[in-house]
Amino acid sequence: MDKASLIGVLLGVIAIALGMFFKGVAFSALINPAAIMIIMVGTVAAVVTAFPMSELKKVPQLFKILFTEQQLTKPEELIKTFSEWAVIARKEGLLALESIADQIDNQFLKNGLNLAVEGQSADYIRDILTEEIEAMEERHRGGAAIFTQAGTYAPTLGVLGAVLGLIAALGNMSDIEALGHAISAAFIATMLGIYTGYVLWHPFANKLKRKSQQEVRIKEMMIEGILSIIEGEAPRIIEQKLTSYLPADDRKKWLEGEVKQDG
Repeated sequence: MDKASLIGVLLGVIAIALGMFFKGVAFSALINPAAIMIIMVGTVAAVVTAFPMSELKKVPQLFKILFTEQQLTKPEELIKTFSEWAVIARKEGLLALESIADQIDNQFLKNGLNLAVEGQSADYIRDILTEEIEAMEERHRGGAAIFTQAGTYAPTLGVLGAVLGLIAALGNMSDIEALGHAISAAFIATMLGIYTGYVLWHPFANKLKRKSQQEVRIKEMMIEGILSIIEGEAPRIIEQKLTSYLPADDRKKWLEGEVKQDG
């Protein structure tokens, strides 16, 4: 479970609930079928119109990604792994890594190491793996774009809902009390549109982008490690090169030999 996503959504709900409470707004005001229909169904309709079905089918998977902790190899573990492989390759040759490649679970790393064992050139390996990363980034951008567009449509639909509500309210000016309730209900649509757009959909899109960037960085690190082994670089040199992917504090600790490896 991605605790940050869950906490963010819960805090958003709590913020609105407390805001309504302190302003003296009845929670029953949120029970507005017309506003909910315009915002929720309208947003879904706009998104469905904007994207092909092949991409929309991935929405359930995108929600799973949002609320599931990303399982990525830790950079420190990769540095240690490549250092060990470099020792083996320098002593026994690249073919000695063939048996290791068969045991790797990460498909991207496995493919790269197999290409190295097969004797492919560094340029060829970099091109193949880089193209794979670019294809992955394109898929991830498509997923994030769905939520970005939803965040763009929802506030506008909120304004549309408010306009429709005001039209209905102004159609009955004789009853002042009813007019006040109608105007209040009209702005519920605006609130729902802004809330879903800027507390849910846009943050969801940003979370997907951040997770994609983290995965890309790990894969780029894998590429550099594989190419360093092919070029026969010493384990210590590889470690220094790969520590550039670590945050400044962690990099300093690693270079000083103080970093603690997780079991």
